[in-house]
Amino acid sequence: MNIWKGRFHAEPRLQILRFTQSLDLDWRLFEYDIEGSVAHVRMLCSVGLLTEEERDKLVEALREIKAEIARGELPPSIALEDLHLNVEHRLIEKLGPLGAKVHTGRSRNDQICVDVRMYLRDQLKELRVKTRRLLNTLLELAERDVDVIIPGYTHLQQGQPISAGHYWMAYFWKFLRDLKRLDLAIYNTDENPLGSGALAGSTLPLDREFTRRELGFSRNTENSLDAVSNRDFMLDFHYFASTFMVHCSRLAEDLVIYASGEFGYVELPDEYCTGSSMMPQKKNPDVLELIRGKAGQVFGHLLDLMVTLKGLPLAYNRDMQEDKRGLWAALATVHSVLDILPGMLSATRFNQERILQSMRDGFILATDVAEYLVMKGVPFREAHGVVGRAVRDCFDSSRTLFDLTLEDWRRYHPAFDEDVFEVLDLQRAVDRRRTYGGTARSEVRRQLERGREILRELD
Repeated sequence: MNIWKGRFHAEPRLQILRFTQSLDLDWRLFEYDIEGSVAHVRMLCSVGLLTEEERDKLVEALREIKAEIARGELPPSIALEDLHLNVEHRLIEKLGPLGAKVHTGRSRNDQICVDVRMYLRDQLKELRVKTRRLLNTLLELAERDVDVIIPGYTHLQQGQPISAGHYWMAYFWKFLRDLKRLDLAIYNTDENPLGSGALAGSTLPLDREFTRRELGFSRNTENSLDAVSNRDFMLDFHYFASTFMVHCSRLAEDLVIYASGEFGYVELPDEYCTGSSMMPQKKNPDVLELIRGKAGQVFGHLLDLMVTLKGLPLAYNRDMQEDKRGLWAALATVHSVLDILPGMLSATRFNQERILQSMRDGFILATDVAEYLVMKGVPFREAHGVVGRAVRDCFDSSRTLFDLTLEDWRRYHPAFDEDVFEVLDLQRAVDRRRTYGGTARSEVRRQLERGREILRELD
């Protein structure tokens, strides 16, 4: 079924057919391709280009082909190049010349666009459900661990004590922004391109509003030239996938470090770890490492599509056939991560005893002591230097801030008084940070309620 043979003297070589075929990319779209064809046939009948009898025969045959493909009875043929021609060829086998009418007023350019948009719309809605599950898991963890104290880090050096609930909420807000990016991708995917033709629409009286309603799109594309050349909706998915994987990779990196023997802050569930073929003692965080490793692949798919599109003239070019290769791979990766991550996080536990031991020198409270002096009227830079000297001396003498007496403190500055010892308490240090968005338990609980409220609003 060489649809352009009228223009050419020679048939394409087999090696060219193998090179140009897209069946490895588009065969998964068969259900959507056939649903698009059914909607198109019904529309053709509604505008008088097909009779009701022709419509019914075409729809019935298309449904039969859909079932044949689903049962594996219609293997794809590279001689027919792509999914669309394989389906059309089978339709002509069944109905003769009537089957050839299915392509009236339609191009493969708008046909593949409608197939991909329908498929991607369903995939993104599934990802949205899974992302919501991850967000709910993080809220549950934040509530569970609000009373757990852990070190907050900058430069991978202990900085200030925080609530573990605050830590989980930090990732909640990151993934919530991802959900909003996903919602934008869903919105921009939800446009009907069918009826745009090859690039300029059609001289036939096509009713695009009819096919929009049939296929469940919220609106029609506004410009036929844009419709068949537009892959921005794919980029929107890739933007979501890339930032999502950035956040997953950072979370994985945290947990890989915290689960190491040197830290021992968290215990990862056995069922999400593996062992060593040689070293019997090992418990390797392979799932987290693979999440971290797969992130780079997803970033590559975004760049791949951007590079493909950046030099293409309007409208359709065959380069765009390759747009689906990275799309399918990125979808598979994000699905797999979202299937694993919530369960793994739920079963991860902090080792509070080990964590408190890591803060036994009290240096993590140095900022609290400096701010104590500020409340006594000491300029911050002076207070910073005073506490810095105290920390340095403790280092040199193998002492902790908890070991210092009031007499010791007053040698550093006369503003110190008995109430300095109230500052040297981890739980109080956490709860004193009551600024909006801070780590105080009252603020973490406010964040929790706000997070639940936002998720209800997004339903």
